[in-house]
Parts: sequence; structure tokens; C-alpha cells
Amino acid sequence: MIRYLTHNQIDTRRWDECIAQSPDGNIYCWSWYLDVVHPDWEALVEDDYATVMPLAGNKKCGINYLFQPFFTQKFGVFSKKEVSEAKIEEFLNAIPEKFKFADFRLKGVNAIKGLKGITHRNIELSLDREYSVLSENYHSNTKRNLAKAKKEGLKVIEDVEPSAIIKLFRQNRGKDIKHWGDKEYERLLELVETAKKHDACLVLGAQNTDNQIVAGAFFMMSHNKTVFLFSGSDESNKENHGLAFLLDHIIKKYSNTGYILDFEGSDNDGLARFYKGFGGKENFYTGLKFNKLNIFYKFALKILKRNKI
Repeated sequence: MIRYLTHNQIDTRRWDECIAQSPDGNIYCWSWYLDVVHPDWEALVEDDYATVMPLAGNKKCGINYLFQPFFTQKFGVFSKKEVSEAKIEEFLNAIPEKFKFADFRLKGVNAIKGLKGITHRNIELSLDREYSVLSENYHSNTKRNLAKAKKEGLKVIEDVEPSAIIKLFRQNRGKDIKHWGDKEYERLLELVETAKKHDACLVLGAQNTDNQIVAGAFFMMSHNKTVFLFSGSDESNKENHGLAFLLDHIIKKYSNTGYILDFEGSDNDGLARFYKGFGGKENFYTGLKFNKLNIFYKFALKILKRNKI
């Protein structure tokens, strides 16, 4: 039987035992990760935590809804054995009726009856061969950019201060992201520091010959996968190709290990091309939506959104 558990009812030890043994588990669903990105996370649990599914819920204007928290690409149904689509559908049907609206993303699911599905693209690279073989598959433009980075004398610095990378992002590309505020950046910093305590995060910086960090990135490690979670780069030094230099370093570091490099954030065509330049391949996951609100509530939400209340 599938049970709905509120946050204070979840046994995090048994939860993490399930995530640890899940063949297709991911970094986003460890209890400590969820505690940071959405402290009040809830769950669906079957049997004695043999199969689980995290839920990120909130309430606005009296309406309970589900969403995808910042810094989590997707959730899913996790088990100590392979999960069938029938089991995923069973869990989705067990979502409590109190949630009237949802917009979230799941691994390993196609279309589910009654739910609107949106396909999302992801780029991944299997690090199952020697670096010399992997790098030979780089696109010509990627090879040229890496040659420029080496000519500029860039070097990789490990254990850069995470706050320095966040500051680099905020002062450059982050200036155009209006829906991120101090709260989101503080949460990201907490997430990185927490992940480091669990040996699940690698913080890298690309330093130029003037000892200036021109690019930096956070890589999350779990379930034989390296997730390119976040990066920042100095736009005035973009010709140094610092991010490409860091990604090449990760590919070299974990080559021939069987790890997967998950580039994340690949719905953007430009980013997808950049990631494919390292030999990455497309795979897909699904964004699911439902709206069980009556006509009055749907109209009220439109008015609230229009007036930014």
C-alpha cells in the first residue's frame, strides 16, 4: 500500500537506504538534499520504504500545489529494484487529492493518462573510455576552444570558495535573471556546503595567469553520475573558454570510470550544442502537469497572476 507522509512522519534513515540502493537514483532525492532545497518536503512511500517518491508541495491563496524546487532537475519513483511505468502511474495516482495543481518533472516516464506531459531534453556523456578516446570525439569547435584555453595558461583550482563562484555568476549572467533573489543564492550556497559534508560535491575554478578566477562550477556526485549543477564565468574573459576548460577537466578526471557526466539544463538549444560539443548524447525526461481547480479558482489565479499578487 502506498502511504502519503508529511515531512515529520518520514524516517530519513530508511528513506536514504532506499535511495542508496536504487539502480537509477539521483542526487536530488537524498533526504539531506531535499532538506535544503525544500525543507518541508513530503513523500509517498510503499511498504517499508521499498519504493518512494518525494513531493515538493506548497500553498498559495488557499490552494495546495506541487512544483519542482530550484536546483533539482527532476524527481521520480525510486526503489531497491527496477521501477515499471505501471508502478510510476500507481504512485502518481496516489498523490493526495488536496493537491489541486502540479507542475513537476519525473525521470523514466512517458505519457500518463489524465496528465499533460512535456518532453524535456538532457545531454549526458558516458565516461566509459580512456580520455584520449573521449576527447577525440569532441567537435572541432570544442577542440579549438580548449586549445585557446591552454594557450591562455588557464589552470584548474580545486576547493574554490563556493561564494566566489556564486558572486561571479551574479555579476555576469545572473544580472538578467530577475526571478532569483538573495534567498535562492543563499540556498545554493547552503546546498553546496551540505553536499561537501557528504562528499557529494566538487567545486572547481579556472584561474588565469593573473591568478584571477575567470570561471567556476559546482559538480554534484551520486549514483555513478557527475551532475554539472551550476557555473559562473567572467564575461569579460569569455575568450579564455574557462567553462569548456573545466568540463574537459572533469571528463579527464573521471574517464574510464563508467561514470555519466550529466550536463543538465539542456532545453536551451545553445547550451545543448555546447554540451554536444564534448560528445554528449540526448536523452529525455517528462514534465507533468495537472490542474484540478474549478472554473472559479482558475479565473482567480489568472487575476492574481495578472496583478502580480
